[in-house]
Amino acid sequence: QVQLVESGGGSVQAGGSLRLSCAASEYTYCMGWFRQAPGKEREGVAKIVTGGAYVWYVDSVKGRFTISQDNAKNTLYLQMNSLKPEDTAMYFCAADRRPYCSAASPKTFNYVGQGTQVTVSS
Repeated sequence: QVQLVESGGGSVQAGGSLRLSCAASEYTYCMGWFRQAPGKEREGVAKIVTGGAYVWYVDSVKGRFTISQDNAKNTLYLQMNSLKPEDTAMYFCAADRRPYCSAASPKTFNYVGQGTQVTVSS
């Protein structure tokens, strides 16, 4: 069982930046972030595979968000710049070890953290 603990959420004005962190109990092949806003479905945001060999972003955050991983610290990051009100959501760190996880959305990964709230005001 992989334990994931997120931190770094908060409130920011549109155009601002936040950096989310996710401390993992151990290295995992696939890691990523998904978000969920009230009344909306989960949305995969970004994922990283094999420490950076493959990186994926949902179209709405490309050019604004950057996912990275510090393997020595088993920590995943999400740098979020140029934030928009529509980025407001609970953000969850997720991890998976299954062979097909590289092709799957992070919203389907089987290890999930408790979430951290991101609120962007206009």
